[in-house]
Amino acid sequence: AIYLVLIWVMIRLDPASVPEDGPVDHPFSEKVRVIFTHILPLSVIVFMVIGLILLGIATPTESAAFGVLGVLIVAYAFGNLTWGAIAKSLRGTVKVTTMILLIVAASSTFSQLLAFSGATSGMIRAVSAVELSPVMVVVVMFAILLFMGMFMDQASIMMLTIPIFFPIAQAQGFDLIWFGIIMLLALEMSGVTPPFGLNLCVMLGVAPKGTTMAEVATAGLPFLGCGLLLFVIMVIEPHVALWLPSLMVR
Repeated sequence: AIYLVLIWVMIRLDPASVPEDGPVDHPFSEKVRVIFTHILPLSVIVFMVIGLILLGIATPTESAAFGVLGVLIVAYAFGNLTWGAIAKSLRGTVKVTTMILLIVAASSTFSQLLAFSGATSGMIRAVSAVELSPVMVVVVMFAILLFMGMFMDQASIMMLTIPIFFPIAQAQGFDLIWFGIIMLLALEMSGVTPPFGLNLCVMLGVAPKGTTMAEVATAGLPFLGCGLLLFVIMVIEPHVALWLPSLMVR
């Protein structure tokens, strides 16, 4: 919602930044057709993945299987369920799953090394000795994540920081779900932190010819500001971050 408000304000301040084409008035029959052929199938798939978790009907793993079933049904209904499409999906799944498992394995190994070497307990004692307030601990970790995002991708940042930050968060008595959401926000923002945020490079690749990295980074600064505002809100009022997870039926 914060990003939507920001985009609306930016358009109001600079109307020339949006396409000049006005709204197109489609016939009612065309709108109904689009709803049933595009919006409704996607909504059903989203419900099968997210809705079943929120209702407590399925676990995240089970809802993923339901999501696959929904995609297969929709693909079959649209006539796109071919052996070639299935093979392509399987190849993509194997690649992504392998990458995730390698990241998890490396992160687990790193966390075990930290634990066996005593580094984790040492860092917890060091943080406690500094006598920083819990809010300052969160702010420092948030700033570290943003700084790392200037030069590293999100997967590498998670692999390096989660084994260190989560024991500290647990020792500080933080709600780990709340802290995880804070970390996700920081990782999202780190992708647009100048000079070499990963998402900045992606946007530069699709930007009009002649666009510079400085222009892309400048355009991303308002969104960084919104992220910082959201961070402040979640620190002051943690229930903002925990409201949606609290709706899940356990």
